[in-house]
Amino acid sequence: MKRRFSGAVASAALLWCSPGLAAGFAVVGTGDGMEMLSAVSVLFSSERPDVPVSVPPSVGSGGAVAAVGADRNVLGRVARPLKPAEKEQGLDTTPIVRISSAFFVHPSAGVKALTTKQLADIYSGKIDSWKEVGGADLKIKVVRREEADSTLGELRATMPGWKDLAITSRSKMAMTTQEAIDSVRQVEGAIGFGPYSKALEQGTTVVTVDGRHPSSPRYYSAVTLALLHKAATLTPEAKSFIAFTRSAKAQSLFRQMGGVPVGK
Repeated sequence: MKRRFSGAVASAALLWCSPGLAAGFAVVGTGDGMEMLSAVSVLFSSERPDVPVSVPPSVGSGGAVAAVGADRNVLGRVARPLKPAEKEQGLDTTPIVRISSAFFVHPSAGVKALTTKQLADIYSGKIDSWKEVGGADLKIKVVRREEADSTLGELRATMPGWKDLAITSRSKMAMTTQEAIDSVRQVEGAIGFGPYSKALEQGTTVVTVDGRHPSSPRYYSAVTLALLHKAATLTPEAKSFIAFTRSAKAQSLFRQMGGVPVGK
């Protein structure tokens, strides 16, 4: 299967570069669920090698709105609801998978579980050593996201203690999901938050919150990854990709990677 996927990716790259090819497209936008959607796009292209699909690095949900709204792309990926003004541009979404908003730490922190109060105190700067929450005698390095980030917005809406939380100024601002993950993987004592996937557990420790793992249906916070499109510009190939992301094969892959598929 892995060899088949690799061949599909190579074929997709060749087709994408072919002059005059109109069938292929890139799905631009949020970093939330990017690994999941990339895997699904490879599976799709293995069945439809005539329609190469790429999932480029994050430009945020706002970047997807700008690109699809200006007809630069036929499909985007967003992790927040559309605003009324965006809907007035003819934009619409198709939800495909629900993704928990996880907290993760560098393994050196020495913790696997935190409470909602401890998380709020860490992000506000009241707790600045992992020793205070049962971990290593090591300074906490907070990694945050900008206020427009979809995961932070969901945490503010649903995570106890986060609605009006003032995040410490002694924190690093990560501009993309991947930058936040890379920062935590590379810096001892670091903690960050972002969309959960099983791949996130490689090089970080995903912590439980009040005893709830992000894969639990009882977990506090999650965003919904949706495909963004306009009826006026949606191509048959893009429509077929949207349909595929809601197929049994794609939904099974979403589950394997830690997501919860959204029903048809």
